[in-house]
Amino acid sequence: MSRIKVLVVDDSPTMRQLVTRVLEDDPEIDVVGSARSAQQARELIKLLDPDVMTLDVEMPEMDGLSFLERVMRLRPMPVVMVSSMTARGTDTAVAALALGAVDCVVKPTAQNPRSFEELPEKVKVASKVRRRKPQAPAADYAPRPSGPYEPDGKLVAIGSSTGGVEALISILSRFPENCPPTVVTQHMPPVFTKNLADRLDKLCAPSVQEATIGAPLRPGIVYIAPGGDLHLEVAGRTTFACALKPGVLVNGHCPSVDRLFSSMARAVGPRAIGVLLTGMGRDGAQGLLDMRQAGARTFAQDEATSVVYGMPRAAMELGAVESQYPLERMGHVIIEATANRN
Repeated sequence: MSRIKVLVVDDSPTMRQLVTRVLEDDPEIDVVGSARSAQQARELIKLLDPDVMTLDVEMPEMDGLSFLERVMRLRPMPVVMVSSMTARGTDTAVAALALGAVDCVVKPTAQNPRSFEELPEKVKVASKVRRRKPQAPAADYAPRPSGPYEPDGKLVAIGSSTGGVEALISILSRFPENCPPTVVTQHMPPVFTKNLADRLDKLCAPSVQEATIGAPLRPGIVYIAPGGDLHLEVAGRTTFACALKPGVLVNGHCPSVDRLFSSMARAVGPRAIGVLLTGMGRDGAQGLLDMRQAGARTFAQDEATSVVYGMPRAAMELGAVESQYPLERMGHVIIEATANRN
């Protein structure tokens, strides 16, 4: 089996060496070149035809975001962003994921010296992703005005991972201002989820916020699970609120989609809608089955539009999915399933 060809792009010689060393320790990966600038990277892409590119989000001359946008338009390829934990770095990384980057990894710090341990696996996942078609710029997602839609009291829970930022933009940008109460677990590092919520809030008609303890689930509000060491759950009997609970990793993740979905099955039952989107692994599959067995409606993104058809596939194999839909239809399907027809 041929090794995965990777191009490393970073303006720091030290960081290029570190990324190269971490990746080449994996026998399945071959770093075929490194570049210190966007200009040099463009030439090496033509020369080396890499399978995956790792890209620093903050570079001189042309920054990583501008370069990524050009790459996705002219020569779509799997890209893993390498980001600092600064406010600017995380905001740029989330913007890059919205543009089509497959994933991001955080640069090592004194507080998180082992952050690059996940880099080889993320590169290997990226290498399996189909080459992406150019996506519409974020500005093209105009907020939908509130129309005749009236929510029927159902609650929506969405789970996503690799490729999920684009998927969430596609779905939530189609929600009306008075959308059903919605909770989302997207696998992301701490700090990144706050940037994701802020970006979605600007693009979408509903209010999108990072979840806090006790935040009430009401129409017109979407809550994003904060990254870190707490699981987002839904608590209540007649009225419902966000609960953030400590716990071990579930399916390798915290927050976990399974924890969110299982809490929806217990608390909300047949008044719930569960939606499982693109992502690697099987997080959310068992929880979605719990929801379906509790009487909830359950939907999953189809294979053709998933960046990684892992989580939806696992749910399908368990019998947890009522119906699969392409991404461009999912927002409409959710709104139709939660509309008051009286």
